[in-house]
Amino acid sequence: MARGTKTPPPEDFEETIIDVDVSEEMRGSFLEYAYSVIYSRAIPDARDGLKPVQRRILFQMQEMGLRPDRAHVKCGRVVGDVMGKLHPHGDGAIYDTLVRMAQSWAMRVPLVDGHGNFGSLDAGPAAYRYTECRMAEPATLLTASLDENVVDMVSNYDGQFSQPEVLPAAFPNVLVNGSSGIAVGMATNMAPHNLGEVIEATRHLIANPDATLDDLMRFVPGPDLPGGGRIVGLDGIRDAYETGRGAFKTRATARIENITARRKGIVITELPYMVGPERVRERIVDLVKAKKLAGVADVVDYTDRNTSLRLVIELKSGFVPEAVLEELYRLTPLEDSFSINNVALVDGQPRTLGLKELLEVFISHRLDVVRRRSEFRRTKAADRLHLVDGLLVALLDIDEVIAVIRSSDDATAARDRLMEIFDLSEVQARYILDTPLRRLTKYDRLELDKEAEDLRRTIDELTALLEDETLLRQAISEELAEVAAAHATPRRTVLLEDAGTPRTATRGVPATALEIADDPCQVMLSSTGLLARTAGDEPLVSAAKRAKHDLVVSSVPATARGEIGAVTTAGRLIRLSVLDLPALPPSASPTLAGGAPVKEFVELEPDERVLCLATLDADSPGLALGTAHGVVKRVAPDHPSNKDSWEVIRLDDGDRVVGAVQLRTGEEDLVFVSSDAQLLRFSAGVVRPQGRSGGGVAGIKLGPGAHVIFFGAVPPGRDATAVTVAGSSSALPGTQAGTVKVTPYSEYPAKGRATGGVRCHRFLKGEDTLLLAWVGLAPARAAAASGVPIDLPTEPGRRDGSGTPAPQPIASVGPYLAEGTPGESSGDAGAPPPEDGVLPLDDEEN
Repeated sequence: MARGTKTPPPEDFEETIIDVDVSEEMRGSFLEYAYSVIYSRAIPDARDGLKPVQRRILFQMQEMGLRPDRAHVKCGRVVGDVMGKLHPHGDGAIYDTLVRMAQSWAMRVPLVDGHGNFGSLDAGPAAYRYTECRMAEPATLLTASLDENVVDMVSNYDGQFSQPEVLPAAFPNVLVNGSSGIAVGMATNMAPHNLGEVIEATRHLIANPDATLDDLMRFVPGPDLPGGGRIVGLDGIRDAYETGRGAFKTRATARIENITARRKGIVITELPYMVGPERVRERIVDLVKAKKLAGVADVVDYTDRNTSLRLVIELKSGFVPEAVLEELYRLTPLEDSFSINNVALVDGQPRTLGLKELLEVFISHRLDVVRRRSEFRRTKAADRLHLVDGLLVALLDIDEVIAVIRSSDDATAARDRLMEIFDLSEVQARYILDTPLRRLTKYDRLELDKEAEDLRRTIDELTALLEDETLLRQAISEELAEVAAAHATPRRTVLLEDAGTPRTATRGVPATALEIADDPCQVMLSSTGLLARTAGDEPLVSAAKRAKHDLVVSSVPATARGEIGAVTTAGRLIRLSVLDLPALPPSASPTLAGGAPVKEFVELEPDERVLCLATLDADSPGLALGTAHGVVKRVAPDHPSNKDSWEVIRLDDGDRVVGAVQLRTGEEDLVFVSSDAQLLRFSAGVVRPQGRSGGGVAGIKLGPGAHVIFFGAVPPGRDATAVTVAGSSSALPGTQAGTVKVTPYSEYPAKGRATGGVRCHRFLKGEDTLLLAWVGLAPARAAAASGVPIDLPTEPGRRDGSGTPAPQPIASVGPYLAEGTPGESSGDAGAPPPEDGVLPLDDEEN
């Protein structure tokens, strides 16, 4: 026959065509499909809180002996046995379910103890040929007593094996681990809860069946999510507990930290339920790229297998961290919504249940389990007692029993004669015949007597338990207490009535300002090389009163979003953003944040250091600089806008800047002090301002081998003082205390520029140089290299007199600001702030 031709039907073939209504067929087929999905896949049973595939996995693992005290086995073995014997679906669905029951972030109480890569919130698990598993300890509580006829067994899909219709479930798993699933025409989404809290509520309901929802919520105030986090708003939770439907918002646990000295960051340690850090990071990156989220500089995920969750969101300078965090809650999965829909199967029917109904279903199931278990154990004990009684009867006349057995033709005859002579049942007679002679000793009789007594006591107790509902409920409550004692853990999720922070206003603008306001402030440089700014317009004096360590060697007025300059010994001026500097908290704050090292903000050469701070205001009188070779220069306020650093003086070879000061009026006295104890003062007005490329003019005439050790400025008409410390030039720097002298500044007469000045310190024996000098507003204050204050002499010295021994080496000197001193506060509008001052930059209070 040619290929493609039809084979004719046989002559006796009768074709039958049945007309079927398509709509009826579709309706019937769809209902069968929907029924199968609801009851065999998606909806959990309210009694044990498990879907069929979860139940089959746990049951098969118990059948395989994969208890917590046994070794792990390949997950592929479990998947294969479940699929081959109980669950007629794909291996992928079975393995996915097994993996979820092992994930601590998905289950509040994991039921599978996994070994290997079981995935994460952002990545899937390894294939089942690479992972291993066994039952977790709580899972044994769900399958306990299965061999005691506590639940009905049903046939598997092909009738070859049997499986439990429901597990005994020693704790309310439906609430503890929750569940989610999508069926046909319905869905369930149940939140996890704390095991200890749920058990306490269950025990209360057992003892008080008429308890109200408010009574139960004293024990279960809300869900307890595996990943922790925060639940904001409790109204939706009460609705869910009352009606079975409700919603609540979950928030990540976040705190604001100093990531570096220049920037703050938001550190996320807990995320909303089933939200992974990679998902959050990608969302933030997308928002920043789309310019819908401002203030975020970078997002780094430091989470790994050895470290708990740590997602660091680095913020840009100038943005309020609290406001940025509110925007993150609004725009990213850091705040998520959880909709509760407590749909579960009750007596084979899907129902929406509240908290009390769910607990009542569990209690009813547990009553049935314990009742059936007690009946099974009582029957087993009665059967054993029947055998023991028969054996005791035989032991009373063992000789006659042996004679009867020996004289019988066969075992059947022996059994019948024993039943007739000793009035035994067939079971008892058979048991006597099967008992070895070694069990018929006098000692064994004593054991049998004790066993019979124990069995009668057990039967009486079980009978009392079955006949008294109160005892039955008490037994269930005690078993629940044992479960809680063994497996309860502290609550992880924090419950909040509201967010506790300002919410976002209309049109996406935060109620809290997103960016830091451009408020006036003071920027300060300390003697130990720390930079800081005051918060807002707090007076410099007010900040200074909060600690006793360190000195401020330079301070300039600025605004929070402005820029200032830092002058170095190399004659450079480096531009600084005020926002990058740490802000000292207001004086009302209980702690003092402190400053940050200069090297965190500027790049310096090995032998270069910052001398002072300068304003970049074009209307200022400019800078005054003094070099080690005695050169003085006034720098005109001509600052390039397109450079981050530039030279402000041209230095000769070997020369360096030893002092720099921001002039306030241009009429200050400029002061030089040389190493050979010569002090020269002259008016800044006699020095003509120069451009950035100028090399300056002669300032002080130096003696042979001398160099300048101090250059500064003193406001006219102010009470000032001069401090000098003498010592030996052969000693190592910072090792000798030397002699110190404090002299009123008015003792030194003014002289012309480029002259030699007057002597300011007479050297004693062994002294040949000045180790340190300082001239500024009185009273003066000294500090060691560590910033610890050092007492200075109280008696003023003569202009050319010698000093008194210092208690320890002095590293820096500055003015001591007192509350109410005119012009010393940035809040005093009548006078400009001082160029120098005392300000604490550490965290010790005065």
